[in-house]
Amino acid sequence: MTSLELKNHQVWHDFTEVLENIDADALIKEHLELCDYKICGYWDERDNYYEEIVLPRNLETELVTSSIGVNRNQRFIQLKFILNSTNDDNLENKLIIGNLTLIYNENMEFINENWSLDVDFLENCK
Repeated sequence: MTSLELKNHQVWHDFTEVLENIDADALIKEHLELCDYKICGYWDERDNYYEEIVLPRNLETELVTSSIGVNRNQRFIQLKFILNSTNDDNLENKLIIGNLTLIYNENMEFINENWSLDVDFLENCK
C-alpha cells in the first residue's frame, strides 16, 4: 500500500492561493443584486413551497467556507455564506436568517446556488 501525505504538498498552497484571491464579497453582492434579493420556487425543510421569498435589503453576508471540488468531468469552487439581518434599532444585534452556497466553474462562471433559510423569520419581517 502506498502512503501519500498531502499536508506539505504544493497543491495545498495552490488551492489556498486561489481561494484567497477570490473576491467573495463582490460575488455574493452581485448575485443578490441580480436576483433583486428574491428567491423564486423555494422548498423549506418541511416541504412547504414558497413561490417567492423577498430577502431584507439590510442583509449582511459572511463567507464561512470555501472549497475547490474535483470530479471526473469538472472542477468547481464552492463558497458558503451566512446571511445575517440586522435589527434597525440595534445594529449590533445580528440575526442569522440562513445561508447561501454559490458554486462556480473553473472559469468563475456561475453554476448553481443552494439556499437554506429561516422562513419563519422572513415571514415575520413582512
